[in-house]
Amino acid sequence: MAGHSKWANIKHRKAAQDAKRAKVWTRVIKEITIAARDGGGDPDTNPALRLAIQNAKGANMPKDTMERAIKKGLGGEGANLQPVTYEGYGPGGIAIFVEAMTDNINRTVANVRSIFTKSGGSLGTNGSLSFIFDQKGIFTIALNQLDGKDEDEIEMHLIEGGAEDIEKTDESVMVTTSFEDFGNMQKKLEEVGLEASSQELQRIPNNTTALDVESAQKVLSTVEKFEEDDDVNSVYHNLELTDELLTELNKDG
Repeated sequence: MAGHSKWANIKHRKAAQDAKRAKVWTRVIKEITIAARDGGGDPDTNPALRLAIQNAKGANMPKDTMERAIKKGLGGEGANLQPVTYEGYGPGGIAIFVEAMTDNINRTVANVRSIFTKSGGSLGTNGSLSFIFDQKGIFTIALNQLDGKDEDEIEMHLIEGGAEDIEKTDESVMVTTSFEDFGNMQKKLEEVGLEASSQELQRIPNNTTALDVESAQKVLSTVEKFEEDDDVNSVYHNLELTDELLTELNKDG
């Protein structure tokens, strides 16, 4: 079982940044609240809630925290929350796609526009980056779940479920599917007895742009500013993380 995805370093860095800021819980709580608000509090009949709970478990969220989020949704506390996306260009012409969940669009768009402007970039119109980013299903499976299993057989099952890319790291297996095969992979994992620690749709760049280290660090600084905003859930970009840049980032710890 092998494979290397061109966006792997982007995903890994993004995951590390999310964990560092403890934003995973904030994001998942919003997802649970919205899912319960829109589809009810029973995960057996609410696929969106079932997915959000699965991601919450993968983030080691306590059960009572999940239950409170469900009650918020059922009680109408999340009534004003809505998902929004913003697209634009950051330093060096790097494409940046921002996903947010907000109860005040005016506040959120003002903050997002300010970050773009201060970085020397610009906020674009929705759809302006559709040719750069594709929505893909990303499933993370803890490596210890494969203990005692035939990895070649598992790989065949994953391919049957729609896997486009299978990447094995020291701790996990990351499986990529098309947007259309997201549900198929969920079913396949259930069939073979594997539980993903996270399963979500991500915006994956179909081309990347390399910059010199100084310019690239400005891009990553801009991405971090977006991620620090309370309304922002996820940030995607098409900066190529070159070996030279990764070496410099590792120096910074």
